[in-house]
Amino acid sequence: MIFITQGRFTQTAMKGMVAKPEDRAEQVRGLIERAGGRMVAYYVTLGEYDFLIVSEGEIDLPSYMGTMAVAAAGGGVSDLKSTIALSSADMKGALEKAQASSGQFRSAGQA
Repeated sequence: MIFITQGRFTQTAMKGMVAKPEDRAEQVRGLIERAGGRMVAYYVTLGEYDFLIVSEGEIDLPSYMGTMAVAAAGGGVSDLKSTIALSSADMKGALEKAQASSGQFRSAGQA
């Protein structure tokens, strides 16, 4: 599973990073690895969000949400947004499953 996470640094975090510049990638990598994932990329971004993280792994959703909670509880990030991404091959598999069960589903209000 691929996770795309975006967020903002808090004002307190920005003050701290200006006072003591550091590369945050290793801290982020460690957090993701402790949850059983692998960090693919970490970018600082300009615009609506301050950072973008791409991670992957067979991480169950409660573990992923726990990782997000740890990050937010530290007080350095806010407005976390997550997107689960599927490869084209994974989407093909999902569509094949949908095709197999589509004849058995009746939409609401349909006779």
